[in-house]
Amino acid sequence: MASARRSLNVVGKPLPRVDAWGKATGRTRYADDLSLPRMLYGRLLLSTQPHALIKRIDVSRALELEGVVAVITGRDVPVRYGIMPVGQDETALAVDKVRYAGEPVAAVAALDEDTAEEALSLIEVEYEPLRPIMSIEEALRLPEPRIHDYVPAGNIHRLASLEFGDVAQGFAEADYVREDLFFFQGNTHLPMEQHSALAYWDPAEGKLTLWSSTQTPHYVQRALAKALELPENRVRVIATPVGGGFGGKSDPFHHEICAAKLSMLTGRPVKITLTREEVFYAHRGRHPELMWVRTGVKRDGRITAMEFQAFLDGGAYSSYGPATTYYAGTFQTITYRIPHYRFQAVRVFTNKPPCGPKRGHGTPQPRYALEVHLDKLAHDLGLDPVELRLRNLTGPNEVTVNWLHITSNGLRQCIERIVEASGWREKRGRLPYGRGIGFAVSAYMCGAGLPIYYNDMPHSEVQVKVDRSGNVTAYSMAIDIGQGSDTVIATVVAEVLGLYPEDIRLVTADTDLTPIDLGSYSSRVTMMVGNAAYEAAMKARQLIFRAAARELGVPVRRLEARDRTVFDRRDPSRALPFAEAARLAEARFGLISTIGSYRPPQRLGTYKGSGVGPSPAYSYSACAVEVQCDPETGEVKVEKVWLAHDIGRPINPILVEGQIEGSVYMALGEVLMEEQAFRKGQHRAPSMLDYKSPTIKEMPPVVSILVETDEPRGPFGAKEVGQGPLLCVIPAVANAVYDALGVRIDETPITPEKVLKALDEKAKGGPGRVGPERKPDFAFREPTRVERPPGWPHYRPHEEG
Repeated sequence: MASARRSLNVVGKPLPRVDAWGKATGRTRYADDLSLPRMLYGRLLLSTQPHALIKRIDVSRALELEGVVAVITGRDVPVRYGIMPVGQDETALAVDKVRYAGEPVAAVAALDEDTAEEALSLIEVEYEPLRPIMSIEEALRLPEPRIHDYVPAGNIHRLASLEFGDVAQGFAEADYVREDLFFFQGNTHLPMEQHSALAYWDPAEGKLTLWSSTQTPHYVQRALAKALELPENRVRVIATPVGGGFGGKSDPFHHEICAAKLSMLTGRPVKITLTREEVFYAHRGRHPELMWVRTGVKRDGRITAMEFQAFLDGGAYSSYGPATTYYAGTFQTITYRIPHYRFQAVRVFTNKPPCGPKRGHGTPQPRYALEVHLDKLAHDLGLDPVELRLRNLTGPNEVTVNWLHITSNGLRQCIERIVEASGWREKRGRLPYGRGIGFAVSAYMCGAGLPIYYNDMPHSEVQVKVDRSGNVTAYSMAIDIGQGSDTVIATVVAEVLGLYPEDIRLVTADTDLTPIDLGSYSSRVTMMVGNAAYEAAMKARQLIFRAAARELGVPVRRLEARDRTVFDRRDPSRALPFAEAARLAEARFGLISTIGSYRPPQRLGTYKGSGVGPSPAYSYSACAVEVQCDPETGEVKVEKVWLAHDIGRPINPILVEGQIEGSVYMALGEVLMEEQAFRKGQHRAPSMLDYKSPTIKEMPPVVSILVETDEPRGPFGAKEVGQGPLLCVIPAVANAVYDALGVRIDETPITPEKVLKALDEKAKGGPGRVGPERKPDFAFREPTRVERPPGWPHYRPHEEG
């Protein structure tokens, strides 16, 4: 679309972030920094029960407390909402039933936080406890008690069962078949900034304004309108700078709706900032997932068929669960050419905080299982794990067996660079006992091909305004959640107009002032907002060039913009300052205000579930990890990480490297220590003291390698980097532990206790493995059979649009 091979001025340069100064000096104002006159402070009362009927709520004593202005319960906000149209099962406060310990049941607005806190202790709630369902196995086995009445049977939320090609035929062609079982523990985002929202209802205008630390202002606007029964144009959402999102601020949340309702009742601004403990209950993090994978291969390692089953613990509500269910099996085919593939998944409800999207949404769990499984296959066949992967790679410009269109594909180059940089061939199996090296690859999307709710409108729009003084302002609803999207927009517009990123003013993430963008999730911003910004800037440039061409007496086609100047490419002395060219353009055409928009290409598949997985492009990563394991204590220490990422073409290489290192950090936490675990229905560690995550002392050196493939659909050839690099690190660590000690830990996190248990079992003559022993006794429905694309795997689809 907007790929360009010419010499570029600012794209690809390691320039400072446009928001660096504000964040470095503390001038950036986050949601909890905001204050309005007569503002009240809100608090939420959380359920102490994981599963119970609400028999009675008495708020009279709280209302009598001096300084308390309003108290609401579920009866005041009974309308159900949700992020996805097929998952409208939440209320801002529990109405008749609580479904997890930590679910809000009442909300208070008071003159100060201490009074609000005291008021919570005065609210009396009478519960009738129900049996809690706390595991995948229980949810599948026990039809009662039901957590939700709307599901067809028991506690099964969503099912997927698909077959591509003829799996039975594929296994019949195999020389060797292996199956494995894995478990990936749930974990949470742990952002530095807690969730916070400030709401103000203006009775004069009959309009609600919400400032919130959210990744999805457009979807929050829709949810507020529904839950509060307001027209959407009477709801304004302003997304404040986000101090850490990682997917955890992508849903509409209880505190946002409660703050809004309390403001409507009191006529005063109301702010609710969650405590750190409350953030653990808000959650929406990684699904605990049990996975079974079976693969048939030829003697040379070529895959003939694969089956993949996933059992997902969704927690108490839907959230993004319908999409997560399909993500569990969609992306295996993006990295490897699998001629016959069966995928089945079931998501269950349990009495835990609801799970949703966390960095890599739905894909780290199956990628972990697949990459460890392939390592075991390679060992069985006597092949180098890298060689096994190289023999099965997908290539550029092909369609997978499940009808996903791959455009650029730099995975082979990523692997080659990692093998060379890490010394893989010299180290694997040759390091001293206790030291090992592991390898894995991964892929991710550059934005979901479908919006969360069906519509045929653009996914992203950007407005560029150039005034007569030469000031340039870009308007976008995209919110920078730390990944650098503001810098991407400014850099793309600056490149097109011949300016520098610091020349571009930004107005972002305001549903009243900015054109539509669906949010910062699924690594969509660089691809979608970047292309919209490119188109808007190109339209403005054409008008400016036409005015400049007439002034300079040269054809428009010979003009170029660079270093804040518009000039004749043949004779650079014939030039105008950008500001002068802008003045001439406004004099001739009126206000220079242009709009660019972006919508992804049409998906190829039409089967049910085919909307989860299609993307304009896919990024690829390869990773090697070197570890040191202590056989006496079981401690695993990551010594060094090498990670190569197919970025397409970097908009800003400093931002790319930062995203790679952030992905490595988060992955190490997930594989070695993090777990959102529960005991007797209660969260086991809802604090940053008890919930273990890496510190700077556990962060190893990271060698970041950028592989450029110049993606034809990306702005200036760019692809995503925010999520893809995380996926391969987790299995690479697990494979490195096996290389170091000869034991397999087939579940996360890989704790010292599990390492010691596996070593003890091996010393007694066992296989030296810790992990799930059997999959649940659950009968999936017969899979829907989907034929392979015509001419697969050499099918070359036409370029859409």
